[in-house]
Amino acid sequence: MAYLQRYFLELAYDGTHYHGWQVQPNAISVQQKLNEALAILLRQPVETLGAGRTDTGVHARQLFVHLDVQASQSPEGGADAMGSEQSSNSPFKGSGGRGLRLESLNALLPHDIAVKRIIPIHADAHARFDATQRSYEYHIHFQKDPFKQNYSWQVKGKLDVEAMNKAADILMEYTDFSCFSKSNTQVFTNNCKIVLAKWIHHNDGLVFHISADRFLRNMVRAIVGTCMMVGRREIEPEGIRTIIESKNRSNAGTSVPACGLYLTEVKYPYL
Repeated sequence: MAYLQRYFLELAYDGTHYHGWQVQPNAISVQQKLNEALAILLRQPVETLGAGRTDTGVHARQLFVHLDVQASQSPEGGADAMGSEQSSNSPFKGSGGRGLRLESLNALLPHDIAVKRIIPIHADAHARFDATQRSYEYHIHFQKDPFKQNYSWQVKGKLDVEAMNKAADILMEYTDFSCFSKSNTQVFTNNCKIVLAKWIHHNDGLVFHISADRFLRNMVRAIVGTCMMVGRREIEPEGIRTIIESKNRSNAGTSVPACGLYLTEVKYPYL
């Protein structure tokens, strides 16, 4: 007897050579590569659904996706030796009882995409809608460094980091972030609850840490661009209030390059 087993997969990837996470009609995406590898291993078509989207060139240190796999029923009525969580040495049994391992899946994926965990989960678990918090980092460096190209944004000139952090604190007083959203996105609300927004010195650069229950498309890069206006003293920290309250994207800062952005954590109540 066959049934569908739902899994969460924890991924990490370098987004440099991909047109974002989501499958695109005429471009290579991370999701496409993952679906193709899973289809080979499971000998069945596979559709994954991610916790969110990352744009072209954006990286992820942690992204969860879910998928349903046709699996065999064990004599005891449970999944075939699934256990509560898959490790790199655990079997991942799919169609036809073919034993699959984490190493096998990673062997089929490009070097810049890695599956870190395979987690059997309850049937109604949802990688996108069940996520309670998402965190991003944006990396900036000041000195030319060939090893940071594609992984950090080089900025020229000095920045007033104290003023940038004052502006970042103000973000947490608001919930409607229409001014930082890419136009013509199909979302029901532009409200988000930001619980952390802070610039931190790191080596020869800066890292912006931001966490919220959800993010709008292009939101983090637009916030960083607006903080740069503050850091360059083009506007005062309090000026960010006027921008947010205008709900107008054209009043906010330029969207900064994708190379410095990382999705770093996605939280769930049951993981």
